[in-house]
Amino acid sequence: MVKGDMKFFQTDHPMITFEDNAVGRLKKEIFEAPMEKIDEILAEYEIPSPSELGKAGSYIQTTPRAHLVEKRRKNDIVLVPLGTTENHGDHANSGLDNFMVSQIAEGVRRYTAKRGYEVVLAHNPLTYGGHPYHHIGMPGTIQLPQEVVVETLIHVMLGLWNDGFRKIIMINNHGQLWMLETAVQEFCKRFMLPGIFRMMDWHRAVREFFIPVDRPDGLDTTFVHADESETAVGQLMFGDMIDMDHVVDAWGESFLPDGHFDKSVDPWRRPHKWSEGEGHFGIELKSTPEGVVGIPSVATPEKAKRPIAAILRYLTLVIDEILEAFPAGKLPPIEKTTLRDPKDLEPFLKEPGSPGWKSVYELPKIGAFAKG
Repeated sequence: MVKGDMKFFQTDHPMITFEDNAVGRLKKEIFEAPMEKIDEILAEYEIPSPSELGKAGSYIQTTPRAHLVEKRRKNDIVLVPLGTTENHGDHANSGLDNFMVSQIAEGVRRYTAKRGYEVVLAHNPLTYGGHPYHHIGMPGTIQLPQEVVVETLIHVMLGLWNDGFRKIIMINNHGQLWMLETAVQEFCKRFMLPGIFRMMDWHRAVREFFIPVDRPDGLDTTFVHADESETAVGQLMFGDMIDMDHVVDAWGESFLPDGHFDKSVDPWRRPHKWSEGEGHFGIELKSTPEGVVGIPSVATPEKAKRPIAAILRYLTLVIDEILEAFPAGKLPPIEKTTLRDPKDLEPFLKEPGSPGWKSVYELPKIGAFAKG
């Protein structure tokens, strides 16, 4: 029995329910849709498509400045894909995380562009990401120190805010979430600027679609690492970077009973996230030198279609809801979201380069972080 106003939609799977709100209804629609509808959604976002990392007009860094300003005046939300470089087994590319998340963001850009409010993309500032301890020493895995990850993101956010992109959505595709959350919180404490700032593990945002379900496009296993899920997404989005002739299945080595630590997308609602401990299982180099945790051999592109359709639709919903509440150039109420005096912030809130505008790099430090 559920008390209060909360209502849920049940499914045949005991771990999959959807809230009766815009997010839950969106997920329910995707979850129940026939594959013909899923294919239609993917076609709307032009999935699959070649990478746009070097395409003119696709990212901030590939767009003439005058065109970028025009885009920002219609939609001042920026999507920032975040990934890493790490061993994903002999069958997959070490930049798999980067291409997964960037191509998702690119699909959303294409969709919103066709509808007249193109979202802006920023190049991935974490091509080499941070890592958990158990990835230590793996060949092909390049680890940045946590302080480098945190400070990099803080200053990327500051630079984007200074350029008028004050609604920043960072989309993560790698096991480094605690570092990214630290960056968001530290950015807000350090600068106390108004805006919308989100950090999203995209696969956790649509975790219901990585739970095995008995249907032709259903996964056999839930999301872990370089496994069925990640391989299937790679096959769908950038199949030429995946070589199934070299696929190997492998499982990790645990020293304690199962049931305490969840998998990568928290599908089972266990007491611990996977990142909340070490030592109870073997590190990758010693226990799974294959670079794989799972059975990528059973992956197919079809198994990735529904999760990808879900994250594309969800990101579109996020963008639409933000713009409905705060159209381009509008921010949440300053007097309720920062300790700064709204009058003091006025010149910094103007359009960059406009009369009376001040760069955020002139912003006085205040409060407990003034000497930081």
